[in-house]
Amino acid sequence: MPLNVGIVGLPNVGKSTIFSALTAIEAVAANYPFCTIEPNVGIVPVPDVRQDKIVALVKPNSIVPTVMEFVDIAGLVAGASKGEGLGNQFLANIRSTDATLHIVRCFEDNEIIHVAGKVDPISDIDVINTELMLADLDTVTRRHEKAQKLAKNSQDSKIKNEFSALTKLLEALNAGKPARTADLTEEEKPMVRDLHLITMKPTLYVANVDEAGLTDGNAHTAAVEKRAAEEGNEVVRICGALEAEISQLEPAERDEFLKDMGVTEPGLTRLIHAAYRMLGLITYFTSGVQEVRAWTIRKGTKAPGAAGVIHTDFERGFIKADAYNCEDLFRLGSEQAVKEKGLLRSEGKEYVVKDGDILFFKFNV
Repeated sequence: MPLNVGIVGLPNVGKSTIFSALTAIEAVAANYPFCTIEPNVGIVPVPDVRQDKIVALVKPNSIVPTVMEFVDIAGLVAGASKGEGLGNQFLANIRSTDATLHIVRCFEDNEIIHVAGKVDPISDIDVINTELMLADLDTVTRRHEKAQKLAKNSQDSKIKNEFSALTKLLEALNAGKPARTADLTEEEKPMVRDLHLITMKPTLYVANVDEAGLTDGNAHTAAVEKRAAEEGNEVVRICGALEAEISQLEPAERDEFLKDMGVTEPGLTRLIHAAYRMLGLITYFTSGVQEVRAWTIRKGTKAPGAAGVIHTDFERGFIKADAYNCEDLFRLGSEQAVKEKGLLRSEGKEYVVKDGDILFFKFNV
């Protein structure tokens, strides 16, 4: 299953417009709060020019890109943690995602209603973050009360680690800080993983601007970028309305349109790549005349684990992996030339797969 990212934000900040452009699925978009009630889900190919280059050289019968899953979730309002608006449903949906894209409105338009009556991206960010932290605080408090009773008369290390982790989380959330800032040890982290805390998830801010603010930004984007830097998060600036138009163009028209704008790729491509980086993901490839396929793994994954994303049998019966990097293929022009230069290696179980590797696994079950 692909990793999934939840698109969150206040009503009418452009979530559904951006989702539609990302996925080419026409999510309902309208000028009133709570237009999106059920979460829309779309599977999005991750653009990768390296795969295009491999395909051009290998000329396979089939091409399969790696993908990410994006979920457009109902707009959040103040009080959502207590059930205001569609709060309870929103919070249940966001808990199941791996990360969040926080869409922030950074454009002025009197024709589009803002739920708070004015455009103030920092206030918007604070509303969302506060509601998410309050929801997590409620979850942690209830679990902490139970863990405290168990830990009082127990010498079990798991129970003690759980109580310690919950205490740290409680301190962070009570201080108005997201759960991910709590300094949990490696032994403590697994003890609270099943809580699926929302503020434990990595977050990417998306500054939704008008065309005038796309190149140089504006006062709103400057404020968002400052806040994101303080939190250690990244910001991607895009014009959702423009990206929606671009997504409807044919490839040739799209390239010409982007050229006229003086850019090399759509803003949504930058957004997808930023989300990929945020999740700590890399891509490796399998390549042959039958198929060139991209595979998603976490950075630091060893060869058997990378094999396991293809099939569990590959990991269970892993013997070795023939490996070389796609850059060597591009430079030399063929796999045969890579072999002749001695750049195709035989790697064992301890090999850490690198971004852009082309792998062929040998296994026995």
